[in-house]
Amino acid sequence: MTRGQTADLIIRHAAELLVCPAGGEGLGIIEDGALLARDGRIVWVGRTADLPAVAADASADAAGRRTIDATGRVVMPGLVECHTHLVFGGSREHEFQMRAAGASYAEIAAAGGGIMSTVRATRAASTEELLHRGRTNLRAMLRLGLTTVEAKSGYGLSTEHELRLLEVYRMLDAEQPVDVVPTFLGAHVVGPEYRDCPDAYVDLVVEEMLPAVAERGLARFCDVFCEQGAFTLEQSRRVLAAGLEHGLRPKLHADQFADGGGGELAAELGAVSADHLDHIGDAGVAAMAAAGVTAVLLPGAVAFLGLHHFAPARRLLEGGVRVALSTDFNPGSCHCMSPFIVVTLASSYLKMSLAEVLRAWTCEAAGALGLAGEVGSLEEGCRADIVVLDTYRAERIPYDFGVDHVETVIKDGLVVYEAGRA
Repeated sequence: MTRGQTADLIIRHAAELLVCPAGGEGLGIIEDGALLARDGRIVWVGRTADLPAVAADASADAAGRRTIDATGRVVMPGLVECHTHLVFGGSREHEFQMRAAGASYAEIAAAGGGIMSTVRATRAASTEELLHRGRTNLRAMLRLGLTTVEAKSGYGLSTEHELRLLEVYRMLDAEQPVDVVPTFLGAHVVGPEYRDCPDAYVDLVVEEMLPAVAERGLARFCDVFCEQGAFTLEQSRRVLAAGLEHGLRPKLHADQFADGGGGELAAELGAVSADHLDHIGDAGVAAMAAAGVTAVLLPGAVAFLGLHHFAPARRLLEGGVRVALSTDFNPGSCHCMSPFIVVTLASSYLKMSLAEVLRAWTCEAAGALGLAGEVGSLEEGCRADIVVLDTYRAERIPYDFGVDHVETVIKDGLVVYEAGRA
């Protein structure tokens, strides 16, 4: 903080302030921590005892400055949700009960369920209904400390309806505080009109959908579900290469149910992330590490589906791959938006350490969106996206299973949520 510079946000006396340095290691915990922000950016971080003199004087608070006493609380970066299917029509709670009774995915699909049931409901919903769903979901996510949320299309599966979902994301991003990062997932599964000719559907995605998405500037990323029953390696390569030609960075749903070479394809194309990876092989791990592709692991989806084969987080981490976590919030395979449930699952089943799971929801998740050093860290120059938790130690976060502890959420230096009132 330079001489003569003032702060419009001061947080002091945090029991633990978690810096979560981008590109580094560990949490960078500062006990009795403090930070200063101005115009939505962090300008100083350190111990409360070392606060610059201009901030130590509370007399300026009446001039629009906000001071937060975080005594006995953990202060950490705003959480980054890097893999969601944010907006969709309808719901599929009946399918959850069918699975609980022993029905397989194929049996559910044969009964009219699965992704296609959501596609039908999404196409039938009005734009205002989709906006209402998005607003409701984002309000709930904000209360959970999520300040940046990736949002995929993929429930339209036609040019008209894919564009509409992405337009909804643009409107949602503009009207409320959570940053919505849009991803085009036209290659989620083959559209119902092309069920018997998947290559023709890939033609539609590449030759019609992608140019329209790019022309309107509706997405930052192009994603594809590279998996048996969805899209082959060659089809996935074609979609993602076309996305690159239109300026959309690649992301992949990969190796979720079998090792299909998705990790290697992500590395080959320089993808920003490969997600799921429950069955990734050693070759995929090595390729992703060499190419700097972030692994986004989704243990909530494994648990929600009643499966037992979790992603090999330790093999990825020890192989040099950066690991992020996400809920995979969607109507079918993980209707969960709590990062705190996922933190505990990752600790218990993926055997990730405290620093690994909390970095995975902050700076590493930011990296999975190409936003490392912008969000997900409390370093000087980063956006002042901050969460204050009413717990005294970071170790309590995975220990208190399903408890969110969120007391205050700050976005770009402004308090946007306080417990008990929005």
